[in-house]
Amino acid sequence: MALTAVLGAALSVPAQADGRHAEGRAPHWELKRTGTDVRFRGLAAVSRTTAWLAGSKGTVLRTTDGGRSWRNVSPPGADELEFRDVEAFDARRAVVLAIGEGEASRVLRTEDGGATWEEAFRNADPKAFYDCITFFDPRHGLAMSDPVDGRYRILSTRDGGRSWKVLPSAGMPDAQPGEAGFAASGQCLVSSGPRDVWLATGGGATARVLHSADRGLHWTAAESTIPAGDPARGVFALAFRDRAHGLAVGGDYRTGQASPRAGAVTRDGGRTWQQSATPPPAYRSGVAWLPHSRTAALAVGPTGTDLTTDAGRTWRTVDTGSYDTVDCTPDFGCWAAGEKGRAARLEW
Repeated sequence: MALTAVLGAALSVPAQADGRHAEGRAPHWELKRTGTDVRFRGLAAVSRTTAWLAGSKGTVLRTTDGGRSWRNVSPPGADELEFRDVEAFDARRAVVLAIGEGEASRVLRTEDGGATWEEAFRNADPKAFYDCITFFDPRHGLAMSDPVDGRYRILSTRDGGRSWKVLPSAGMPDAQPGEAGFAASGQCLVSSGPRDVWLATGGGATARVLHSADRGLHWTAAESTIPAGDPARGVFALAFRDRAHGLAVGGDYRTGQASPRAGAVTRDGGRTWQQSATPPPAYRSGVAWLPHSRTAALAVGPTGTDLTTDAGRTWRTVDTGSYDTVDCTPDFGCWAAGEKGRAARLEW
């Protein structure tokens, strides 16, 4: 079955008899020229018209016209920062995370579409390295760091990112030797609903998914089926369509390395994970549920995009373009971004 017909069936998108959309065009990624060659691993889709990108060289871009044009709204003096995650609430309010050891890890926020920025957090611990950020709502959010003194460190905000504090580590399980998160797509820390949050790991003996049901105070850990045992392998991205049903993707990010069992699913909130019967064929760094579907999702990576229409049990490649991250909105606004300034929107 053609991708068009599959998506039409899964999402109730009107299609003609030949499997094409009513307007005569098959669903596909349409590249949107960004005017830069930086790598965008941070992506926040607000709607079909509005999206934010965050990337290398301190770059933040914003579109409000569906990608026809992008405004460079990078914070002044941020050229040396590596932005790997962005969370946006609308066209004006956004929070970006810069990664790195010590003071390289920072959180910045804007309330005027990027015209001005304020630094809300600068990491002062040389042992901390922040990877991802997520928000439950416009006020409450978390950021996570690789293990410090044997446990993952969690930052919390209750005021939309204006201020942050480190949460107590008593409710965090011990990290495995060599275990860490991957700042590859802004999806190593994800939330669903008002209190549930999940953290993806790799590098240790096993790739795990940690879950908290109280906004990061207490956590439980579960082994995934995605292989680890090497600093380059593990779970790179998570997506939950509700507090029970989730997807995990990952593999080995090194070019040319095999990534067997690169997909997993959970139906119990991450307490247990099952291997995808037909996983993505290669390393994937981003994953997102398609809007208004209980079964359809996209996974992306440097070698292509994969589609599942059975809630992660089986995947098949539908595009060979390189993307690092993907995000979708309720109004069927699905966006992807990656290397060499690549940004695209799914056209239906």
